[in-house]
Amino acid sequence: MRELTLTPTDGSTTTMSDYAKALGARLRAIRTQQGLSLHGVEEKSQGRWKAVVVGSYERGDRAVTVQRLAELADFYGVPVSELLPEGVIIPANEPAARIVIDLEQLSSVPADKAAPLARYAATIQSQRGDYNGRILSIRQEDLRSLAVIYDASPSALTEQLIGWGVLSADARRAIEV
Repeated sequence: MRELTLTPTDGSTTTMSDYAKALGARLRAIRTQQGLSLHGVEEKSQGRWKAVVVGSYERGDRAVTVQRLAELADFYGVPVSELLPEGVIIPANEPAARIVIDLEQLSSVPADKAAPLARYAATIQSQRGDYNGRILSIRQEDLRSLAVIYDASPSALTEQLIGWGVLSADARRAIEV
């Protein structure tokens, strides 16, 4: 699994585990400001917040959902924003546009133009064991590799492939990311 990279407002980068640790430090600071131990949280919440769970959130060992974070903020009587580390921009997690090659349309493109793409697609199909012959989904990184092969920028290659009818116009969104 790939780790998400976050961009603090100072321009450096941090990983999700770094963010979890920073969030945990904020949780611990709020708890200690209120004079509560981990067991004190469990007692005050009448067992709703287990000491071991809150402790794992504070160490960054356990992910806390937005819902649980909001509930914990409510328990502590602070706005959720007070629990969040300052100065970190979390990228929206919207699904990336799919890059789908129309293999049937590719077969109608003159071989001298389509040969590198056809070889690349055949290699991916072979690796995946995917021989449906109609479409092939590729990653953004594949498009970048193809751009190198075609000696073009990813956006220029995308436009060329859209012009050939091999990619839909939706593929433009995938390279804007």
